[in-house]
Amino acid sequence: MKNCLIRKLTAAAMAGILVFTTAACGSGEVANSNSMFETVEGTKKEEAPAKEEPAAVEEEQPAEEEVPQEIPEGMYASELTGLPISLDLKNQRPIAAMVDNEIKALPHFGTAQTDIVFELMNSTANDRITRLMCVVKDYDSIDQLGSIRSTRPTNIMLAAEYNAVLCHDGGPFHNDAYFAKGFCDHFSGTFSRVNNGKDREFTEYILPGDLDNASNFGAGKVSKEYEEGFSGDTPHFNFTEYGTQVHLDQVFERTYEVQRIRLDDVFKHNQSRLVYNPDTACYEYQEYGDPHLDEDSGAPLAFKNVFLLNCDFNKLDNEGYLVYNCLTGANLGFYITNGYAKTISWNKLSDQGFMQFFDDQGNPLTINRGKTYISLIPADTWDNVVLDQLIED
Repeated sequence: MKNCLIRKLTAAAMAGILVFTTAACGSGEVANSNSMFETVEGTKKEEAPAKEEPAAVEEEQPAEEEVPQEIPEGMYASELTGLPISLDLKNQRPIAAMVDNEIKALPHFGTAQTDIVFELMNSTANDRITRLMCVVKDYDSIDQLGSIRSTRPTNIMLAAEYNAVLCHDGGPFHNDAYFAKGFCDHFSGTFSRVNNGKDREFTEYILPGDLDNASNFGAGKVSKEYEEGFSGDTPHFNFTEYGTQVHLDQVFERTYEVQRIRLDDVFKHNQSRLVYNPDTACYEYQEYGDPHLDEDSGAPLAFKNVFLLNCDFNKLDNEGYLVYNCLTGANLGFYITNGYAKTISWNKLSDQGFMQFFDDQGNPLTINRGKTYISLIPADTWDNVVLDQLIED
C-alpha cells in the first residue's frame, strides 16, 4: 500500500506549530504524531534514503492570464455566489432551509443546488450532531429539498442577514424570543410529506409549489421580494472581479496548503470532512465516512469557499439546546479556497448585519465567486480542527 505524508495543521498552528504525521493514502487514519517516518502498519522507522540526482523538470508553462469579464446579457451576479443568474431573480428573497443531518435522514435532496450552506452544532447532546442550513436564491429550480427539520436561535440570526425566509418544522421554545423581534420571516411545518418508508420526522420536503401555497407566500403576509435595506445589488461577500480568482498563496505570505479538512473531533457524530478535488478546484463534503452525494442529481455537495469560524456558545437548558454567540466583534477563523488556507478574523455586529471577514492586516477579505460553506466551530473544540496536506512519498 502506498503511503502518504500528511502535513497536519491544527488551529493551534496559527501560532506557528506544525505537526507531521504519516498515514496510508485514502485510509483516513492518522498515525501517532511522533512517528513522522512510521507507517500505519506500525513498521519501524526507516533510514533516510541516499540522495539522488534531481530528475530533469519540465519547464512550467505560464498560467493563463485571468481577465475580468462582463456578466452575460439578461443575467446579473448573484449576491450570494457572485455567479451569473437570471436577472428576473434579482429582487427575489432567498430561503434558508433547515436540513436534517442525522444519518437516518440521508440521502439529502437538492442540497447540491443551494448557494451557501451553514453547518452548525444542533445540540450539545448526541456527540454534537450538526444540522445544515441551506441558503438558496433560485429555489424554484430545485425539485425536492430536504428533509426539513426544526430550527435553532442561531439560524434565525444567520438567516436574517440574508433577508432569507427561514423554512423549518418547529423547534424549541427558545426560538420564540428571537422570532418576536421581527427580523426574520419564517415558514414552519407547511411543506410536503413524501412517503419514503422512514419515520414521519424524516419525511418533510420542499416540493414545487410548496412555497407559494396558502400557508406560505400565497397567504400574502410575507413578501417574496427583498424588504427595505436589502437588495440584489449588494453582494453579500467581497467577491473578486468576474472572470478572475484569488489564489491565497500568491497574495499572502503565510498560507497553508490544504487537501483535506477534518472536523471529526469537532462534530463527532457526523464526523464532517471536506476534501479538495483539484479537477474542480472545490472542496467536497463528506460525513459518516462517505462522500455526500445528492440523491436526485448524484452531484457532490461542493464548495469554492470554506469558512471555519471560531465561536463560543451558551447552553440554554439541560436538553442540549444552545445558541452560538455569533453577534461578536473580532474573532478568529480560516478561509480556505483553491487548495490553500489563510487565517482571518471575522465579526457580525447585529442580527441583520452581514458577517464581515478581514485578512491579517485588517483589510476586507476578497473571496472567490462560487458556493460557500460556513461552519461555526465551537470555541471549546477550535483546537480540534485539522487541515491536512497529503503528499505521496
